[in-house]
Amino acid sequence: MSLSLDLADPQPLHLQVAGALRRSIAEGGVVPGDRLPPARDLAATLGINANTVLRALRVLRDEGLLEFRRGRGVTVAGRADVRAELVGRVRELADEAARYGYGRADLVRLIEGLP
Repeated sequence: MSLSLDLADPQPLHLQVAGALRRSIAEGGVVPGDRLPPARDLAATLGINANTVLRALRVLRDEGLLEFRRGRGVTVAGRADVRAELVGRVRELADEAARYGYGRADLVRLIEGLP
């Protein structure tokens, strides 16, 4: 599994890590049931703090892409469902909207106004 970050990107590092892992899962770099390397190892490889990697892993766990198992580490969930992809897209939309000065409430109003 090869991940890369753009340190010049204004997006927070943990979201970049989550995005890189999401891409790796989507492209088949890691498949359901695969164990991820320990957060410390990923952090060392990426040259960032382990807490940043852990934060990214928690984001993906909350999306349903990863499972945390005590004593077994972090594995890719057996069901990388549509909701996880949708959550990722919504995050991207929210980030893009924020760059243009729109808040979440503005986005909700825009979505509610769709036909």
